[in-house]
Amino acid sequence: MAEGKHEEKGKEKIQKQEKGAPAEQPSVQKGQKPRKAEPTSIIRIAGRDLRGDLPLLRAITSIKGIGPSLGSIVSKIICKELEIDVKKPIGEFSEEQIKRLEKIVESIPQYSLPSYLFNRRRDRITGQDMHLIGSDLTFSTKQDVQHNIDIDSWTGYRHFYGQKVRGQRTRTTGRTGMAVGVLRKSILAKAGAGAPSAAAAQEASAAAKGPAGVAAPAGAPAAKGMPATAKGAGAPKEGAKAPGAAAGAAKPTEKKKEEKK
Repeated sequence: MAEGKHEEKGKEKIQKQEKGAPAEQPSVQKGQKPRKAEPTSIIRIAGRDLRGDLPLLRAITSIKGIGPSLGSIVSKIICKELEIDVKKPIGEFSEEQIKRLEKIVESIPQYSLPSYLFNRRRDRITGQDMHLIGSDLTFSTKQDVQHNIDIDSWTGYRHFYGQKVRGQRTRTTGRTGMAVGVLRKSILAKAGAGAPSAAAAQEASAAAKGPAGVAAPAGAPAAKGMPATAKGAGAPKEGAKAPGAAAGAAKPTEKKKEEKK
């Protein structure tokens, strides 16, 4: 009997599907909430792929050009325009809501915000206060750097050589290329290979003087690496006074003065 009932129910379902009747939905048990539609995993806004489980404020601040201070203000504007909650994840937004959100983010200066929140005030070409995001911001910064290089300004000079621009110290940081210490050691090693060492110079001077500090005779050959001495340079001249003679002559006069006193 049970098998016959199951066969009859199966035939009824097939007939309903053939006629176009909606299929029966599974019944929800008591105490269970109906399942919501799963949010999309990734959403692309302003050229950036954002996770669908992020709330509105965190998703907006992950866009290039929108920081935390501006993001909090823009999120309030979006919630007011779209009539949604701030904590709602962006993956649950409809396609129309995402399009409107993208338009608001791209036209931030139209909502009468203070100009100090914008990242491009008094534009060089238009002279207006603008706010750029995403790829527009990267392109404009590259153009500004190239303009400074073309006019030969100091900031352009620093940009051209890859150095720091805003007056930071470069003694210990920002050192590019080969290490200075290694380069100096290699140069000193090459220079020391061609020059005579200090020990060799001392040995040559000692050989020139002879044993026990006595000067070499006039006709003796000079040591290697040392110039030949002049004739008679080591012998004292005739009639020259000894170094202690003048000091000895001055002593008796001092004794006489003391006796007179």
